[in-house]
Amino acid sequence: MSDSPNLALVRRLYDSGMAPDVVAEVVHPDVVWDITPGFPYGGVYKTWAGVSGDFFGRLAPRFTSFSAVAEDFYDAGEHVFVHGHYHAVSKSGQESDARFIHLWTVTDGRLTHLIQAADSHVVQQAANN
Repeated sequence: MSDSPNLALVRRLYDSGMAPDVVAEVVHPDVVWDITPGFPYGGVYKTWAGVSGDFFGRLAPRFTSFSAVAEDFYDAGEHVFVHGHYHAVSKSGQESDARFIHLWTVTDGRLTHLIQAADSHVVQQAANN
């Protein structure tokens, strides 16, 4: 069975590793990015410019590498759920994995809203090493 168009869109984002050209195609410029409280820089970010600068721009420098590894995708019509884990390498070289659930909203073929829930404690510890 092949992926629905919405699931394929979300899968493409994860498979690309957030490649800038793919992000530009699939993420709506006015996306709402809701990061769970307790996660480093948790909060609600509006617009991709805000997400990339205010969230990823502050998070990325705290790690040598940080990636979202999708394990399972669930199609729910205009919503797609992704279960996976973040893999991080701290500045001191310590590796860690933290589980996440992402709920995406797809509108007119673009990703317009993300709600993230994650094991914030593990990520906070990794960010402080």
